[in-house]
Amino acid sequence: MEPIYEYAWAIPVLPLLGATAVGLGLISFNQATNRLRQANAVFIMSTLGAAMVMSLALLWSQIGGHDAFVRSIEWAAAGDFKLTMGYTIDRLSSLMMVIVTTVALLVMLYTDGYMAHDPGYVRFYAYLSLFSSSMLGLVVSPNLVQIYIFWELVGMCSYLLIGFWFDRKPAADACQKAFVTNRVGDFGLLLGMLALYWCTGSFEFDVMGDRLHDLVASGALSAGLATLFCVLVFLGPVAKSAQFPLHVWLPDAMEGPTPISALIHAATMVAAGVFLVARMLPVFEGLPMVMDVIAWTGAFTAFLGATIAITQNDIKKSLAYSTISQLGYMVMALGVGAYSAGLFHLMTHAYFKAMLFLGSGSVIHGMEAVVGHEPVLAQDMRLMGGLRKYMPVTSATFLIGTLAICGIPPFAGFWSKDEILGLAFQANPALWLVGWLTAGITAFYMFRMYFSTFEGEFRGNDETIRQKLLAEAMVPVTVEVPAFGPGAMDPKELDHGDHHHAHEPHESPWTMVVPLMVLAVPSMAIGLLGMPWNNSFEHFLEPETVAHHGEQAFEWAEFLIMAGNSVGIALIGITLASLTYLRDKIDPAAIAEKLGPIYRFSLKKWYFDELYDTVFVRGSRRLARQVMEVDFRIVDGAVNLTGFVTLVSGEGLKYFENGRAQFYALIVFGAVLGLVVLSGIS
Repeated sequence: MEPIYEYAWAIPVLPLLGATAVGLGLISFNQATNRLRQANAVFIMSTLGAAMVMSLALLWSQIGGHDAFVRSIEWAAAGDFKLTMGYTIDRLSSLMMVIVTTVALLVMLYTDGYMAHDPGYVRFYAYLSLFSSSMLGLVVSPNLVQIYIFWELVGMCSYLLIGFWFDRKPAADACQKAFVTNRVGDFGLLLGMLALYWCTGSFEFDVMGDRLHDLVASGALSAGLATLFCVLVFLGPVAKSAQFPLHVWLPDAMEGPTPISALIHAATMVAAGVFLVARMLPVFEGLPMVMDVIAWTGAFTAFLGATIAITQNDIKKSLAYSTISQLGYMVMALGVGAYSAGLFHLMTHAYFKAMLFLGSGSVIHGMEAVVGHEPVLAQDMRLMGGLRKYMPVTSATFLIGTLAICGIPPFAGFWSKDEILGLAFQANPALWLVGWLTAGITAFYMFRMYFSTFEGEFRGNDETIRQKLLAEAMVPVTVEVPAFGPGAMDPKELDHGDHHHAHEPHESPWTMVVPLMVLAVPSMAIGLLGMPWNNSFEHFLEPETVAHHGEQAFEWAEFLIMAGNSVGIALIGITLASLTYLRDKIDPAAIAEKLGPIYRFSLKKWYFDELYDTVFVRGSRRLARQVMEVDFRIVDGAVNLTGFVTLVSGEGLKYFENGRAQFYALIVFGAVLGLVVLSGIS
């Protein structure tokens, strides 16, 4: 056994040690630790870098054909119940570790520039390291219980990171919304995993799957009950990966710092749900109803996210709905049994979406010098335009990410998305149709974003637009927006070093630009691993399946038809976006007015927030008020009445306790006389 496998437990432990050391420093020696800002950042990045090197070594070993390795210990035992903990290194976990560590390391480098002047700089790095450790622990977990433990740790870290700027009400509200929404899914996951243990007696994925299918086949367990248990487990990924109807937390989570958007909402936390579905496929795949629920949930979520993103003006929230849509593609792929296709899209999406989010952060950083740190202004695409001239590197990398997500060959997104659409067509043409239409919408809104941000004339100095946006957001226009605030903004970046805004945006510092350029490489090239005539990714991830089915002749005609359809619909979307937002041949305002109800339906995000506020938030308050009335009138009334009766009876009875024997004899005589009279009457 290679030593690297024996010490693989160190991969999640190393960033945990980094977070622990810095966290203890912040608790015990706060001022001194905060003064050593970059020293702490280098230390944390070094621990994660060591974990990344080990992850790459394990991936290389797995590519070389090394067998899966499992190390476990008995953690708890009571009678027949035994619970083990440990770690597993197989092809999927080694791939996920490399994705998590590489993206996290680049995000940490980017953070040094983006959060350079934030007073919580060191605390932010500690949170990032703790989150990375939790996610790495999740992907190496060998059973469902251990996954659940790290699942909750990932949720806790996301709560800390989304609400990092907790003194801002929108950020505080967003982290609470994420927390509550994920509690709904996690409660379903907990119920489902306990139910599966009740009927199978195991938390191991393969054992659960085999025993569950045997129980259903023998009639010992009904298919409907087994389906219910699996759907409850699926509720966890629905919340964590922002699938309908628990998707509402992800766009609000953009209130956190932009590096968090890139790390949590592109490559790690939201990918945890897809990862769990992939791990649970041995359990799910024997139940067709469960697979249909997964596939259609993913397809509907993909369409839902795309139709909302098409009208959003906040650059980060538009990318957030894009993430929801792309996660829907992954879940749909797993629902039709396309294991390697779904995970291939997870990998390609992690790199190009992380780059897009970091690119949006670079744009916001450049805009803050002109409009200040008010998110209403710095993140609204209506106040951007022409940034390619001022931010050439950010513009070029953002364009690469846009082409990748739109599925334009030879960029990474083309190969993974086309594979999903092809396999969806084989499973159910209706699923393919939804995915195909979503691909066209995706191309439109992504190039709408690119053209509105980087092409045309710069609109950041247009006071009319600025006042309009402040009025829409109900921000007092008479109050001067702060020139800088949390994040990278520094007064030295402003003209003359005073509090007046600059007149032009600027390119971001090298610590922000270098991660963009590094991420551009896999965004362009990593998709080549999944070329259908030589699918190295599938051969790596599913060698047994490929060997079982044998090498099949590649059908060029089928590939060209399917790929032509997906590229064709994307080109239509790009053309429409170009005519509307680049060449001004189509007036979007006129179309919005003509399609008023549909436009507002998309702009208001299908009214999910309003619906949930009415049904759950206000409904819960009404229910709470009614429960309070019952508590006050009935429960408290009964308690108060009992006390009152006790008080009155005590006050009355105290006069019978006078210590005179004659009085007690009289009472006894009266009682006996009363009993005699009653017996005589009866």
